[in-house]
Amino acid sequence: MSNCKVIALTNQKGGVGKTTTAVNLGVALAQQGKKVLLIDADAQANLTMSLGYSRPDDLPDTLSTIMRDIIDDKPVDVFKSILHHDEGVDLLPSNIELSGLEVRLINAISRESVLKTCINEVKKNYDTVLVDCMPSLGMLTINALAAADSVVIPTQPHYLSAKGLEL
Repeated sequence: MSNCKVIALTNQKGGVGKTTTAVNLGVALAQQGKKVLLIDADAQANLTMSLGYSRPDDLPDTLSTIMRDIIDDKPVDVFKSILHHDEGVDLLPSNIELSGLEVRLINAISRESVLKTCINEVKKNYDTVLVDCMPSLGMLTINALAAADSVVIPTQPHYLSAKGLEL
């Protein structure tokens, strides 16, 4: 059994530092010798772009590819989608295709555990998995929360950010 910790970074409010926290926490853990996987669970692909992949829509295999295969009950090779970064972290990237996947999740069997199935395929190889969520409480965020051992909710000392934390 793996000792891997899965942490979801989420807030319904955008622009509060979810992606920035994911990148910096991931790199800091990697600098301490931890094996870290960052998962970009946002169709805007800000985490993917933050790690230098400026054209995420050109990537052949992404989180949406893997999750679609799981939904369709096809053989899954999560490792084919993982990118290795010079900062010592691995990345399961995202792109705009993820927005279409959210619609498919609504009618999927075990729809809240598709991401957990994906993570379970690779977590034995990591100490920490950080899931950067989109600013919403949709099916992808529900999947991240179902897969997570713990949650970090970045917020700012502003009314709307605190309101997102409350929700």
